[in-house]
Amino acid sequence: MQAATQWFAARVSAKRQEAEGIWSFEFTAPEGGTLPPFEAGAHLDLRIGDKIRQYSLCNAPAERGRYVVAVQREDAGKGGSREICDSLETGAAVMLRGPKNFFRLDPAASHAVLLAGGIGITPMLAMAEQLHARGTPFELHVCARNAARAPFRDRLAQAPFAASVRWHFDDTPEAGRMALHELVGAPAAGRSLYVCGPGGFIAAATSAAHSHGWPAGSVHVERFSAEPAAVGEDRAFVVEIRSTGQLVEVPKGVSVATALETIGIEILRSCNEGYCGTCITGVLAGQPEHRDVVLTDDERARNDCFTPCCSRALGDVLVLDL
Repeated sequence: MQAATQWFAARVSAKRQEAEGIWSFEFTAPEGGTLPPFEAGAHLDLRIGDKIRQYSLCNAPAERGRYVVAVQREDAGKGGSREICDSLETGAAVMLRGPKNFFRLDPAASHAVLLAGGIGITPMLAMAEQLHARGTPFELHVCARNAARAPFRDRLAQAPFAASVRWHFDDTPEAGRMALHELVGAPAAGRSLYVCGPGGFIAAATSAAHSHGWPAGSVHVERFSAEPAAVGEDRAFVVEIRSTGQLVEVPKGVSVATALETIGIEILRSCNEGYCGTCITGVLAGQPEHRDVVLTDDERARNDCFTPCCSRALGDVLVLDL
């Protein structure tokens, strides 16, 4: 069974536009067969070019032969969603990692309130499927700007739990923050609240829950992915070895050179502080976060080499000339 920390190959077996600016992608194993199991709330890491993005799995957890995610194309984003929606087509090969789950359903809950804002519907779809399979009562509220921007309407209309779904659109009198306050409602024994969507939506929902007196342990939130690293900030990223295609995780606080040594790649180094230049390594894609004092400004601007003893990445992936 594939470990959640390892990258594995898959292919796009289907692509479909689910709403204005939103596409779903179905991934299957290259040769067919089963995929690692997942529970509702889980997400995948998707490698696209020099970027890694996280997307919630939105198909039924009981399905073992496919993964389904949905991507909202953001014109003002960092480019990952545009590249995925514009260029990823049926038959394309992709690299995935996971599934991982930080947004689990409470198995002890006797009733669930699911609040989805826009593309935040994705983990809620899997939750609705799992709750229905368990026989646990729930209500799913989907909020969107308008009907054209509400994904998976056909799927939810045909679902066996369609009676538990409510739609709320900004261009109708029923929507808005006052309605959101009412949707959250009062807490009760065995009742759990799950929220996913844009930051403002989450803030409004959690504020409503606080004002109603919901206990913190009964409110569960899924936020969108983190921003790229700022200069001087440590965070995990991935390096790709161009000659083999191998992907190596570089954890927070661990140098690239040290991470490479764990897979048997040793880079000659001396100072380990970026002032001797012994370890300078070629970069073929991605943007290094230079922390050395040996490269000139022009060399840094070219982004074609860096010092793996101390420098890191501003993006998600660095492709190394190794």
